[in-house]
Amino acid sequence: MNPSIKISQIIIAILFAFQSSFGVAQQNEKIEIMLVGFAHLSQMQNGTEAASMFNPKKQQELEKLTFKIAQFQPDAIIVELTPQEQEWVDSLYQLYKNDKLDLKKFEYGAGETYQIGFRLANQLHLDHVYGIDFNSSTSQNLLNEGDHFEYFQEQLKKLQQTAKPLGKQEMENYLSLYDFTKKINEPEMLDLSYRAVFNYPAYVQNGDFDKEGINYRELNSEEKRYAGAEYISLFFDRNIKIYSNILNIQLKTGSKRIYVMMGQAHIGILKDLLEDNPNYEIVDALAYLD
Repeated sequence: MNPSIKISQIIIAILFAFQSSFGVAQQNEKIEIMLVGFAHLSQMQNGTEAASMFNPKKQQELEKLTFKIAQFQPDAIIVELTPQEQEWVDSLYQLYKNDKLDLKKFEYGAGETYQIGFRLANQLHLDHVYGIDFNSSTSQNLLNEGDHFEYFQEQLKKLQQTAKPLGKQEMENYLSLYDFTKKINEPEMLDLSYRAVFNYPAYVQNGDFDKEGINYRELNSEEKRYAGAEYISLFFDRNIKIYSNILNIQLKTGSKRIYVMMGQAHIGILKDLLEDNPNYEIVDALAYLD
């Protein structure tokens, strides 16, 4: 046998073995991330005792939710606050850990950030709760006219006809907060929200935004031609920046198991973005919320 051929074969075998073992290492190092969508809990109150997040029944359900999510053992908890608010969040969390923050008296205390995020971080003895939001909101009513508007309207109606009765049942205690949260994280509900925001609006052309809508901006003639696509771009812009913040929080902390809690409408698009990132592995929240 030609010695040069033998040596080249050995080198190829070594390189193949190295690549194989490196691929396994890379796979094992994937960052696990679990996303749970919420209907904002502070908005799930209607002034009645039954709907209050501070009544004993709701507190038990919040404890159950926290306990189930804790089984994932996240080493970073990410909430719907901005990175610019991090110093404020840190100071609040320190007060909470030292039993010096009365959530009943705190303006935002009924919200999921504090009822679950702070509670979970404290139970897991974590030092921080991280904000990754980007302050840019809009409204489902911002897009209000255009060719084929009925396609968008029909999908939005499907979402509302499904979500509103569930919310009403939860506020009246016919449906537990725990089961309600599970329900809105099921694939069918996530798909309904996703299509209503990121898919069906694209049908709408030659339309305009409602001047009374949240964060209204005037569209030029070309933007009006693609009014539905412009509407989608507002939501996508916010979520791609949230995604960027998630990536950079992970780089900063070196976290390997991340729990993200956001409004339910964010979950579908964030899952899509994270699934396309080979460094991440999506963990099914429903596997824990059994």
